[in-house]
Amino acid sequence: MGDESAKRAAEEFLAARLSEEGQSYESRANLEAAIALAPTVWKKVAETVITQCHEWNEVTGEQTLTYRETTLGDLRILCAGRSHQMSVHYDSRKRLITIKNSARPKGETDTILSIEGYWTGSGREAQLVRSKEAVNLDMVILGHLRVLAGLSRRADG
Repeated sequence: MGDESAKRAAEEFLAARLSEEGQSYESRANLEAAIALAPTVWKKVAETVITQCHEWNEVTGEQTLTYRETTLGDLRILCAGRSHQMSVHYDSRKRLITIKNSARPKGETDTILSIEGYWTGSGREAQLVRSKEAVNLDMVILGHLRVLAGLSRRADG
């Protein structure tokens, strides 16, 4: 009976070690994917901001939202008739995207999104994450543009 207990304990030990090794491999592979794909994710963020500004301006029929790229590669977005601005900054070393919006309520902090790798089932991809949750980029950007324009973050109804 003592031999059975020792065998079970050894099997539990082996299973735990294999699980730790698997998790270590996953973490390393996800980090490598995040590093490799971060520039692509940033490009998607920049394209999303620009596209939403264009769509906004098409609906309003004027240049309500203007954007420009700074010398550092950040995006600056301004709303006509308002003194506030929104900036979108990409930190390639830390794989972070920070959205600062001077029109946001006083107690609200900057939006910081991290770029993390993940397994898709057929390969690795990278996505934006906030508070350990995948981010809907379109909704985040639209929310910030609404605040910049003087609207509430979400449409009523």
